[in-house]
Amino acid sequence: MGMIIALACDHGGHALKEKIKGWLTDAGHQVRDFGCCGTDSVDYPDYAFPAAEAVAKGEADRAVLVCTTGIGVSICANKVKGVRCALCTDTMTARLTREHNDTNALAIGAGVVGENLAKEILFTWLDTPFSGAARHQRRIDKISAYES
Repeated sequence: MGMIIALACDHGGHALKEKIKGWLTDAGHQVRDFGCCGTDSVDYPDYAFPAAEAVAKGEADRAVLVCTTGIGVSICANKVKGVRCALCTDTMTARLTREHNDTNALAIGAGVVGENLAKEILFTWLDTPFSGAARHQRRIDKISAYES
């Protein structure tokens, strides 16, 4: 069974977000689209925060956030308690951030990676489980304790 994925972008990430929505749906995932809905200039925090909060509240399993560089949306997501967001530009970091950090949010820069690479990053991240290794869990617990 697929996951519930919170999806959000700003104007710079809109075209890629729409592609991602289709890929996720085709793969059997349920998508909650937090916007934006076009290419008119908007402020990425208005969309990234609600998507990240959906993960923190347990309303979505994970979030995928897109802006031109991925930096702004990743900063927003990491401000939300309980969210661990990684900005990935290749499949190795996508795999390792799941294996080591058990990330529940992914940021992608639409102006940094092309469509084909974005798809590979997305599905590598979605399909990679957390390793469960004690050293990685210990580090995640330290991150969670610091959030309090």
